[in-house]
Amino acid sequence: MATQPKLAKTKKKEEEPTFKWEGTDKRGVRVKGELRGANQNMIKAELRRQGILPLHVRKKAKPLFTFGDNIVPKDIMLFSRQLCTMLGSGIAVVQALDMVGHSNRKTKVKELILSIKADVESGTALSKAFSKHHIYFNDLYCSLVHAGEEAGVLEDLLDKVATYLEKTEALKAKVKKALTYPAIVLVFAFVVTAILLIFVIPTFDDLFKGFGAELPALTRMVIDISQVFQKYWWAIIGGPVVAIVGFVEARRRSRTFYQWLDRMVLKLPLIGDLVATSANARFARTLSTLFNGGVPLVDAMLSVAGATGNYVYEKAVLDMREAVSIGQQLNFAMRQSSLFPDMVVQMVAIGEEAGSLGDMLAKVADFYEAEVDQKVDTLTTMIEPLLMAFLAGIVGTLVVSMYLPIFKLAAAV
Repeated sequence: MATQPKLAKTKKKEEEPTFKWEGTDKRGVRVKGELRGANQNMIKAELRRQGILPLHVRKKAKPLFTFGDNIVPKDIMLFSRQLCTMLGSGIAVVQALDMVGHSNRKTKVKELILSIKADVESGTALSKAFSKHHIYFNDLYCSLVHAGEEAGVLEDLLDKVATYLEKTEALKAKVKKALTYPAIVLVFAFVVTAILLIFVIPTFDDLFKGFGAELPALTRMVIDISQVFQKYWWAIIGGPVVAIVGFVEARRRSRTFYQWLDRMVLKLPLIGDLVATSANARFARTLSTLFNGGVPLVDAMLSVAGATGNYVYEKAVLDMREAVSIGQQLNFAMRQSSLFPDMVVQMVAIGEEAGSLGDMLAKVADFYEAEVDQKVDTLTTMIEPLLMAFLAGIVGTLVVSMYLPIFKLAAAV
């Protein structure tokens, strides 16, 4: 109950406006900086308390555009690595947070780090300070930092966290690369086709009307499609946009749809294999990081379930956790799920027998991360010529259909 006023006070502090100030210190040297406070009078009072004579205090203007200022996983990854490096250099936690926070160019990241610093300064444990911002620091992150604080090896555990985040982000980037490239090409093909049908084909249509001759079937079909595009362009262009937004919202809001989609993705040719390999890599890397960080296996698997990135694997890991909690070995539980390849199960079995489960899982993660990299390259190599042929086929068909009447007329002459 005692932590509630402190949390409310911290939240209120975060909401206070920022003021820019200029003044002179006790030596008469001109200094400047920024402070949060309710109003100018409070800022001036705080500056005088610090021995600074305030000359100018004005409210800091908020930027008109904040695009690109949102906190993304890469920001947390960089913050973790910087904090780990500074702690390794012998810098105290509060000072390290202050240095990392003030050196960050992104306003929201800076505010987040300085808020954590304020909590730590008031006596809150670092892991508890992180847990107040659960949207950025998940259970896995907080569990490892807490384990590091308890064992007195915070620097080592932060290094594991930073390495884990780096490898996880690299894995996500590879999978996104494989899935994004075809989508971009298809969107480009749709845009080019729409431009040709709406703006170019009508010009040829007006020209052909002057011929007074019957048009080839292919030309007539393309002109009919062009007329539909001209008349209903708003529905043809807006339809896919509405469908994409609806799909994203349905996946976010409907757990049933989200679960069905994750099951269907695993059944897709090529893509399903890539997603399954990625889930195996995430499972092994996350469990290895937590287990080597001193988190008990049963507790670790709760965080591992959400880190796999697929509902099918998430449910399987939670079922495995139940089996492990009643004394079953992890490799037996994995074999019963039928989701993990024999090699993974055998490596886990060897790790359990030899007492080196964390190290074995790390080797599995390395192998499957390399597999994801290879599959992404293979998928890109296979899809690229197919997409180019598809795009060329569409544009080529439109061009040929417009020149067929001209060739026909020339042959008649």
